[in-house]
Formats: sequence, C-alpha cells, structure tokens
Amino acid sequence: MSEGLLLDTCALIYLAHEPELLSEPQSLALRTMNRVTICCISCAEIACLVEKGRLELDRHWKVWFHHFTQSNGIQILDVDHESLIEAYSLPGPFHRDPCDRIIVGTARKHDLSIVTSDRKILDYPFADSIS
Repeated sequence: MSEGLLLDTCALIYLAHEPELLSEPQSLALRTMNRVTICCISCAEIACLVEKGRLELDRHWKVWFHHFTQSNGIQILDVDHESLIEAYSLPGPFHRDPCDRIIVGTARKHDLSIVTSDRKILDYPFADSIS
C-alpha cells in the first residue's frame, strides 16, 4: 500500500471544478487518505492550459493554484534531481510526455498512488494508480 496519493493535473482540476468526474475509487481514496500531494509540474501545466485558453479560472492561475492547494491541504512536491532521474529511467516502455514522466517518477520516488484518468499512466505496470 502506498503512503499517500499524488493527483495528476487533470485529477487536480476535476477535484476543484468537476469532482463528479472522479471515479468512486478515486473519491474514496481522497476521502480516506491522509496524505494528498501534487507534483509542482502541475503548476506549469495549469499555467499552460490557461494561457492556451483550455482552462478558465475565476482568478489568476497562480493565485488559484496556491489558494486551492493550501485550502485543501494538498502538499506540493518539488521536482528534484532524484525525481528527474527516476522519471527518465522508468522501467519498461512509457510515453514521452515529459510532465507525465515527471509525475510518475515523483510518485514512484515518494511511494504514492497516482490519481489519474490518463490511460497511459493507468496501463503502466510500474506505477500504482487509481482509476
């Protein structure tokens, strides 16, 4: 069993704006797990989504991000050297998206289950994920 949860960027957005898009197992895990985290790369992904017009927030993305994570007790994990090494030496084949690699590497380094709807992460046998 993992020591907590790591939300991928879509799961973070769903939790904030459309929690009904989270599956029942994901919702249950979020209600019962003491440690809920995100990788700081999600901050960059949110900024890019807003800049491209694919995500609309009620305030500047930076203010929204800090407010939502702090008010919900979500810990932000930095991308450090060990996380990057893990992300780029994942066992077996994994897709090339650098943000997803960093999220998976961070989750593996910290022994966290990933909350995601990303089929490529869910199908990856070397990371614990909750669909």
